[in-house]
Amino acid sequence: MLSTVNGIVFALLAIAAVGGSVMMLWSRNVIHAAFWLLEVSVVAAGLFLLLGADYVALVQLLVYAGAVAILTIFTVMITLRRREDAERPRDLSAIALGMGALFFALVAVGVLAWNPVAVPMPTVQPDIVAFGRQLFAPDGWALPF
Repeated sequence: MLSTVNGIVFALLAIAAVGGSVMMLWSRNVIHAAFWLLEVSVVAAGLFLLLGADYVALVQLLVYAGAVAILTIFTVMITLRRREDAERPRDLSAIALGMGALFFALVAVGVLAWNPVAVPMPTVQPDIVAFGRQLFAPDGWALPF
């Protein structure tokens, strides 16, 4: 039962992320695009939470939703003057739609033709202290600059 609920929540979050991304690309107003970017960042943090990566979800919220999207909104609000020609024209939308449909078809064929082997996940409890030690160990992941 729990795996079914996780699958449904994952599907809803994935649909929200793809929908927000499409709306971000199709919005004519830069402010609206920044708000859609904020929505996609929050949904991505929800996906990380669903996958059990609490720390990555927190970093996603703080860095992308809290900093990048808000900085984009403030920058646009400060620099964009009131003018009607600030909207971008949509003269290549049919070509972009065709390329997107082709890309989606290629990905769908690849996914349907791919037959993955189910590998059981190890049962490891997330531990932020062990992650920090591994990250900053002399042979860890962080590069000293």
